[in-house]
Amino acid sequence: MNEAAKAYWESYWGDREHPASLSAWMFGDTPDKLAQLVIERKKTATCSALILYELENEPLPTTEEYSIILNSKEEPVAIIKTIDVSLVPMNEVKEEFALAEGEGSYEEWKEIHVRYFKQALKKANLSFTKDLLLVCERFKLIDVRKPLEVI
Repeated sequence: MNEAAKAYWESYWGDREHPASLSAWMFGDTPDKLAQLVIERKKTATCSALILYELENEPLPTTEEYSIILNSKEEPVAIIKTIDVSLVPMNEVKEEFALAEGEGSYEEWKEIHVRYFKQALKKANLSFTKDLLLVCERFKLIDVRKPLEVI
């Protein structure tokens, strides 16, 4: 986690006791657009391929986690809290979940995610399948970072 994200986290909590489970990351291939959808409360869900967690030896998200969302410049823009995590084959993702990702219709969600996962899996010398197991997360927006004042 970079220093700006740490400072934002500490500033948000101040002297209050705060959770220990925290990560900082940016969304997929359009981090600024997706972060803005979170800020506008249009994006309340996200997903990734389980195999990518396994390849990177990353723990799966839990409902105890907070995350700092970064923009493409790795600047913190918001804090979210994971409220639900489930494993779902991609071809069984419900329309309601896809819409909660905030990227358009179910068909648009599917097109975007098939393209993204094909590219990500190709880099790992793996093939995409329609039943690719996804880690589906729902989250709530906790805070939006105020823009820095220009002096």
